Amino acid sequence: MNSDQATAAVIDALNALGVPYMLVGSLSSSLHGIPRSTRDADFVVELSQGQISSLMARLGPQFRLDPQVSFETVTGTTLYILAPLDSPYRIELFCLSDDPFDQERFARRQTCPLLGRQAFVSTPEDVIIVKLRWANELNRSRDLEDARGVIAVQADRLDWEYIDRWCRLHGTREVLERLRDTMPPP
Repeated sequence: MNSDQATAAVIDALNALGVPYMLVGSLSSSLHGIPRSTRDADFVVELSQGQISSLMARLGPQFRLDPQVSFETVTGTTLYILAPLDSPYRIELFCLSDDPFDQERFARRQTCPLLGRQAFVSTPEDVIIVKLRWANELNRSRDLEDARGVIAVQADRLDWEYIDRWCRLHGTREVLERLRDTMPPP
């Protein structure tokens, strides 16, 4: 099973089970910005403990669930890791938190064509906000480049007031301004 097939299988299973979700991370930044390769697919899910069993049953034996549930420090949420057998690719399911930004970006998610189906995806603005937060907190240059790619592609279609508000609240306003200063004019 390749990465596209694994991601599509998880999207199909979440849709079939009626589990609210949103694709985030590098796949969402690739959809809204400049595509790049990745070793995982990240989802934010509104998933109860009982639904993880239903999800695994729906996915079948070609997927394994990491038995160790993790706690993700940046987002402050529970993390389930799924992996297709015989593949280094991973699917990371971050449980939706009570954080006001997490709640708002989840409510703002949009549908987008992906891998021959409609999938719920983070908005371009929310991709930028999260990528700047991770770049700032984890000092990851690829997150800054992902944010740059989304800004370059989406340009004047972005809701800059919304981005500015959350960057101020997250303490990433200066990172945003430095990034925007390095962008060519539209």
